Amino acid sequence: MRIGIPKEVKVHEGRVPLIPPAVSELVRNGHEVFIQSGAGSASGYPDEHYRQAGAQIVPDAAALYGSAQLLLKVKEPIPAEYGLLRKDHVLFSYLHLAATPKLAQVLVERGLTAVAFETVEANGKLPLLAPMSDIAGRLAVHIGTTLLHSPAGGRGVMLGGLPSTERGHVVILGAGVAGGNAAAVAAALGARVTVFAPRREELERMHALGPNVTALPSYAPLIAQAVCSADLLIGAVLIPGAKAPKLVTAAMVRRMQPGSVIIDISVDQGGCIETTRPTDYDHPTYVQDGVVHFGVTNMPGAVPRTASQALSTVLTPYVLHLATEGGLNDPVLAKGVNVAGGKIVHPAVAAALAG
Repeated sequence: MRIGIPKEVKVHEGRVPLIPPAVSELVRNGHEVFIQSGAGSASGYPDEHYRQAGAQIVPDAAALYGSAQLLLKVKEPIPAEYGLLRKDHVLFSYLHLAATPKLAQVLVERGLTAVAFETVEANGKLPLLAPMSDIAGRLAVHIGTTLLHSPAGGRGVMLGGLPSTERGHVVILGAGVAGGNAAAVAAALGARVTVFAPRREELERMHALGPNVTALPSYAPLIAQAVCSADLLIGAVLIPGAKAPKLVTAAMVRRMQPGSVIIDISVDQGGCIETTRPTDYDHPTYVQDGVVHFGVTNMPGAVPRTASQALSTVLTPYVLHLATEGGLNDPVLAKGVNVAGGKIVHPAVAAALAG
């Protein structure tokens, strides 16, 4: 199969789906790989590394899209790329269509097949979303720590505290991969951490992180009480393919301390905090009701080398499988198909867009 990797064009998005050793594996299996010049540069992989791996370097996006059958992207196509999509393309990428109805409409109109990384499901897990959720969860605490500094508009709180001072309070909604990693980093810093999750096994895992972690069920009154005292509120709720439920209302946000910080990792799926809206790394934050909000939709793009290595590792076996004849019929990959034959075919995505 002819596999194409375009250069990402979203603001400050330097990730690349496959690093050169993974490309070499595809070539070894008989596939042609085309990569747009500069696609790996921000991750530290120049064109020459891909050329040595057996890829063909193409000069621009038009040549790349024109050469490929299977398109591998990190982030979803943006309007500048819509005209390059064809009916015979198979697009394999993070898509988050529940929160981007315009893109969903374009993909339907193009009549192509679109497979979303975030809805590929194996044994009840989301293997292609997990590494980016891992990074986003860790980054949420790193970024939140900085945004709490007074020069950044924050409360001037040091999360771990010091002898004779209070510890900062981190409230985390969700204990999956993103929320769990956020909790682990916040706990290691010495913060007072409160994690909300719906299942007892998740609560047990969070409680075991340390004596400074409290794990509670996701009851609305308990969330409202904790949010009021949060220095850093992290949203990390996910329902595969669907819009994130709104667990924190605007009224709750208004009761937060001025200079506290909200980071909503769920923003790709619409956000789980009512006052969240998408931002980018050019303008990552805004202030509403005195609270600093961070809603960047491609958080792992801040660490493209680490993120590209992590994504490439989990993605390569699925690309090899998808590129074989009948690969789309594999039950795991079939769950990832969001659009096919001019229709939205993933039930959760269809329901979210209909609603």
